[in-house]
Amino acid sequence: MRAVVLEEVNRLEIREVPVPQPVAGEVVVALHAAALNHRDVWIKSGDYTGLKFPIIPGSDGAGVITRLGPDVSADWVGKPVIINPALDWGDDQRAQGNRFSILGLPKDGTLAAESNVPVANVYPKPAHLDWRQSAALPLAGLTAYRALFSRAQLQPGEKVLITGVGGGVALFALQFALAQGARAWVTSGSAEKLVRARSMGATGGANYSESDWMKKLEREAGRFDVIVDSAGGPGFLPLVDLAASGGRIVSYGATNDNPPQMPQRKIFWRQLSVLGTTMGSPQDFAAMLNFVNLHCLLPVVSATFPLERAAEAFALMEQGRQFGKIVLTMSRHGPET
Repeated sequence: MRAVVLEEVNRLEIREVPVPQPVAGEVVVALHAAALNHRDVWIKSGDYTGLKFPIIPGSDGAGVITRLGPDVSADWVGKPVIINPALDWGDDQRAQGNRFSILGLPKDGTLAAESNVPVANVYPKPAHLDWRQSAALPLAGLTAYRALFSRAQLQPGEKVLITGVGGGVALFALQFALAQGARAWVTSGSAEKLVRARSMGATGGANYSESDWMKKLEREAGRFDVIVDSAGGPGFLPLVDLAASGGRIVSYGATNDNPPQMPQRKIFWRQLSVLGTTMGSPQDFAAMLNFVNLHCLLPVVSATFPLERAAEAFALMEQGRQFGKIVLTMSRHGPET
């Protein structure tokens, strides 16, 4: 079968690889579409822990189950599914266990014609989503859902600030917050992305490349009950000042590696909660799917490429110009739904 293979750091090839053979507890999904995440770019560039090569990257995917491990019910054959890329979460809803990993490293991922995954990690494809939208949902949707609801306990009517809008997690956080009945503001370094976020329902936003962005945002919105951030670094300090008393700041990444000095007095005096989160549990994934189905939410797909043009898809992700998810499609016969 054809697959995207990272042979070594920054060496990506499209080539033939052996078809996956399911073992006990696994199914093989013939993929119709897969989506990129920043994780894939960091693996490609060697900026990720636990690297191994060669590896088929990709955590997100949607397709049809074609083959089964010896102990899997035959009822699964032919089912259209999406894949939960969070493997071996463990028994504790509060945090992942020691065996936790993410599909696409160290286990071969979804940028291929087929992928073998545990049957516990496949879920019915939402009927209102096409293949591209379905592939765009899992990792980013799961991360956003756990951040907002399992961790921050976002309530209707609250004010939420989402940083770095345009990325997959941030856009899902915006959609989920609005569907929950919250009021949402966003930040970005792109004026165009701020306009597009407003067109999706954001009340307002600020361009963090402007020196007085925090003051402008506070004048516009006041302070926020929930703040969702992926960057960290020096930009984290203004978020503390923008948090309302009793507010919750949720961090799901650290794209800026320059750690800030934590403003301890502000945090304890204003009763702030600083919450860490990553991916999510099987319960989070099931709840996220129910939420998406209930509100008929549509993932934002920024660009689509055939698998053979994976290098272009990676380049677009590296440039950071996308607004939404970047999706790769596989050649399949039949309707694209």
